[in-house]
Formats: sequence, C-alpha cells, structure tokens
Amino acid sequence: MLLELLLVLAAAGVAASLRPWRGLARSPVRPALVGCLLVLPLLWASQRALPGGLVLQWSGAPLLVMVAGWPLAVLALPLVAVAGAWLGGQGLEAAIGLLWWNGVLPATGLLAIGAALRRWLPHHLFIYILGRGFFGTTLCLGVAGTLATLWQPLPAATSASDLVLAHWLMASGEGFATGMLAAIFVAYRPGWLATHSDRLYLGQGPDGR
Repeated sequence: MLLELLLVLAAAGVAASLRPWRGLARSPVRPALVGCLLVLPLLWASQRALPGGLVLQWSGAPLLVMVAGWPLAVLALPLVAVAGAWLGGQGLEAAIGLLWWNGVLPATGLLAIGAALRRWLPHHLFIYILGRGFFGTTLCLGVAGTLATLWQPLPAATSASDLVLAHWLMASGEGFATGMLAAIFVAYRPGWLATHSDRLYLGQGPDGR
C-alpha cells in the first residue's frame, strides 16, 4: 500500500503543479466532469467477486482523462476512490490500491497513448476516437490489470492467467463503451472533451473554417 500511495501522491503533485483548475469555471467540460464524478463512485463501489475470487471492476479513468485532461483527472480520482470506498464499505488499503491500479495508472497510460498518437499518427478524427477511446482504453486498462496481477497477492484458488484474462476482457468491454461515448461526444458535444480540438482534428479555426 505504501508504494501505491507514494505513486499516487507523486502523480497528484505533478498534476497540481499544472494548476488545471484555472479557467474551469468557464470551461464547457464542466457538465461532463460533474457527470463523471457522480457516476464513477457508484461504479467503483459496485465491484463484484466471481467464484474463485476474480473481481470485476470498472475504471472510468480513461474516459475521465478524455473529458477533463490528465491533470484534472488525477486530482479528481482520489475523490472517486474515497466516495467509492465509502459507498462500497471498503477499507483504506483497498481504496488506495484501486486508486492507483484502477485509476491513476491507466489514466497516465492513456495520457502517454494520446501523446504518441498526436506525435506519430495523422490528426484524424477516427484516430482520436479509435486510438484513445477504443484501443487506448483497452490497452492501458489491460496492462494496468496485468501489472496489478503480477504485483499483488493472488486471491485463493485463482491462477494468474485467469486473472489476467479477466482484466483484459473487462478492459475490452470498457474500451468499447468509452469509444462509443467518445464518438457520441465528438458528434454532439465536442466541448465536453478537453482532449479534443476541432482545429486539430477537423481543420477548423475559431470561426469554424
């Protein structure tokens, strides 16, 4: 738990140094951010254990990064973890573990994937939706789940291969849902995505040209 807490504090320190709350009062992402902060604690509190100790857990961190950007997402995730732990009756150790493995780590992974996509691939709308929403979410959550399996003690009567498979299946399901939501937001509420830019992905300037 100590290492996970230190990693979370380090990420939060970097995020806070960027002061992402500046301009938030006038930002169009506020409705989506508030919606995420209301829904994600419920999802974090509703984890379900299958026979053998496998736990199904939704993250939502990649979507939060797409909506609010990495700095705000990292600062908001502790609120999600605390509220989710309280609603789900979880202890502090479980909350900190989820905060790192289920929140900050995949959020940081999607930040890296987004930077790589902007650096090495064309600035195309479908690359944004597929790269970040579908495949990026699946990849960062699957890798985070695999690393958590290798780091944490295995549940009783559970093999590492089964747990890794469960993480990747959950990651693929969340990747599909996140990609669908990203596509809907891009089509109808592009201002709700802090990581999206009409100028960058559609070639439109401030006047729409």
